[in-house]
Amino acid sequence: MFSHPRPSVNQTLSLQEVQGELEITLKREDQIHSDISGNKWRKLKYNFQHAKQNGHQSVLTFGGAFSNHLAAVATAGHQYGLQTHGIVRGEELEPQTLNPTLQYCTQKGMALHFVSRTLYRNKKQALASVIIDDKNPYVIPEGGTNALAVNGCAEILTSADKEFDTIAVAVGTGGTMAGLIQSTSNHQHLVGFQVVKDIEIPSRIRTFVSNDRWSLVPTYDAVGYAKTPKALIDFAHSVAGQTGVILDPLYTAPMLWHLIKKWKENTWNFGNRLLMIHTGGHQSIKGINQRLAQQGSSLRWPC
Repeated sequence: MFSHPRPSVNQTLSLQEVQGELEITLKREDQIHSDISGNKWRKLKYNFQHAKQNGHQSVLTFGGAFSNHLAAVATAGHQYGLQTHGIVRGEELEPQTLNPTLQYCTQKGMALHFVSRTLYRNKKQALASVIIDDKNPYVIPEGGTNALAVNGCAEILTSADKEFDTIAVAVGTGGTMAGLIQSTSNHQHLVGFQVVKDIEIPSRIRTFVSNDRWSLVPTYDAVGYAKTPKALIDFAHSVAGQTGVILDPLYTAPMLWHLIKKWKENTWNFGNRLLMIHTGGHQSIKGINQRLAQQGSSLRWPC
């Protein structure tokens, strides 16, 4: 399953929203696997190989209601023959009808364990609070970030990508960014668009990298992780109409939106030959559109 992904292609983005000398190329990591797209495939590749080789019968991990990571782990477990468990943030979700992401996880055989948001912040306590038959599950951190995941993400860039002076990626936990930093060339700078408010991300990245060719740009304001204001939805439709590219609402769309905003405001302080990583995550679109409908909105994310 994890041996031969489709190679990702680089697609030039010609957008009317960008004027001037900014050249944006999108690395289509979202297309490398039909069910486990983008950075999630990269992060899980070596983790599942390690779990299998060391005789683990199950995998346990953590995530929120729209989590691409939970969906990817559920799929990988289903395809790789391992039972999966997901500790889900928000005990108030348990009595509700599951959203499309969590429904998908259960369809792939994942057992969901809901915990309070307070308990979720302490992963050791959250882990101790759930009862499962397997007393020795292979535990993957929230977002999948560990040394094995970073090694997988270090394989995203190829020799053909050396022509770019700047690499951009959306950041949730920092693992993908750390892998990319490891594989950048000396003339390149890695810019991470931090879409979640997590003060531990910089230190987490530094545990895996030894160079300073990287910067974090905070982007967790009104247009951040799982936030879908009308401006962002309209932008996603505009990009889809111009390029045929469907951006995911959790990571890639907020990243590109903020990049263009900074370019227009003349506050983009990095290079203008830019390779942007599309990390996948289209599975979240159904859940986002369901939430919009429940809120009484007529807006829908393109799909």
